[in-house]
Amino acid sequence: MPVAASSRPSMDLLRFATAGSVDDGKSTLIGRLLLDSKSIFADQLEAVERTSISKGYDYTDLALLTDGLRSEREQGITIDVAYRYFATPNRKFIIADTPGHVQYTRNMVTGASTADLGLVLVDARQGLTEQSHRHAVILSLLRVPHLVLAVNKMDLVDYSQDVFNQIQQEFTSFATKLRVPDLTVIPISALNGDNVVNRSEHMGWYEGPSLMHHIEHVHVASDRDLVDARFPVQYVIRPKSDEFHDYRGYAGRIAGGVLKPGDEVLVLPSGFTSTIAGIDLFDTEIEEAFPPMSVTVRLADDLDVSRGDMICRPQNAPEPLQDIDAMVCWMVNAPLRPRQKLAIKHTTRTGRAMVKDIQYRLDVNTLHRDLETNELGLNEIGRVHLRTTVPLFCDPYEKNRTTGSFVLVDEATGVTVGAGMIN
Repeated sequence: MPVAASSRPSMDLLRFATAGSVDDGKSTLIGRLLLDSKSIFADQLEAVERTSISKGYDYTDLALLTDGLRSEREQGITIDVAYRYFATPNRKFIIADTPGHVQYTRNMVTGASTADLGLVLVDARQGLTEQSHRHAVILSLLRVPHLVLAVNKMDLVDYSQDVFNQIQQEFTSFATKLRVPDLTVIPISALNGDNVVNRSEHMGWYEGPSLMHHIEHVHVASDRDLVDARFPVQYVIRPKSDEFHDYRGYAGRIAGGVLKPGDEVLVLPSGFTSTIAGIDLFDTEIEEAFPPMSVTVRLADDLDVSRGDMICRPQNAPEPLQDIDAMVCWMVNAPLRPRQKLAIKHTTRTGRAMVKDIQYRLDVNTLHRDLETNELGLNEIGRVHLRTTVPLFCDPYEKNRTTGSFVLVDEATGVTVGAGMIN
């Protein structure tokens, strides 16, 4: 029998995605965060120092800590999404280092889709660029709840308050056109470490927090939907041992709401109801479960529940939909066209889908809607109507990013070809 325990995690986790144009210093900033938070080993630092010397640099190129692909190092750009992990006494972090080029929009969408916070870098000398606007638009489309604009290379503009104020004002004005619930603008120098982990002595006019202080303390727990209970079943656990022959549990990750033993629940699509007999986390019985915990739920009744089913509340169930209206980011060279048939994966549920029509293509630089389009090309985002063979138990993406999203898969190759956000 599992041992009862509190379900509260020991340390908070923040996922954040970075985006910036070429030479904005994004990889250097991440290297600085890792270095100053003492999250890299001495031999890693020594290897970077040796490589920097061999390249003829008179400084340690911290970007080498993150640009892992050989082609990235040769070109001095970020191509693929690189995930980095580090922790401070206050919080654990997962960084998704995403590329800034327009041809890698799909990579940025992938990296930012699970982020709690988006970090956009701009070069203080260049100011805001078309790419800066595009990054902010994509983060807004993906409903990333917190946005930080880091104005980098302040040391190259003599730490000018006027330069910072102008960029801050311009970006704040642009952000009013987007859905950005929380915006923070911070002047930094990633190369020298100003306002990255420690407050800068060169910018006494700036009264806000350092970047590290901000990401350590930004509140993300309330960003998740804690009202609408959503538990997509991933796996049915039936141990084959005599000791646990009566055990039957349903494993998965909580997508929304809070579940507790004794709660009345509804299972979709069957429509059967039951109550929660217990919730297990590994070999421990817990008192409650909430996003994004992965747990096993035991029900009081022996119901027919399988992978792809949804456990929710009887009075607050998602609407089963087969006609899906969504924003889709297309990820392969062959274009998306009406009448096309694809596999669709939504939470743990799979089915087939047909493209009914493409309403418009969105220009992520200008927010212009091209209503004349009849296809979506590589890295393009547009509004698409789909018809699915099975009902999906979904919510609007702006309400729940887990139950409001899906991926499209080419049935012939098994390649993920599109990512969707349900309107």
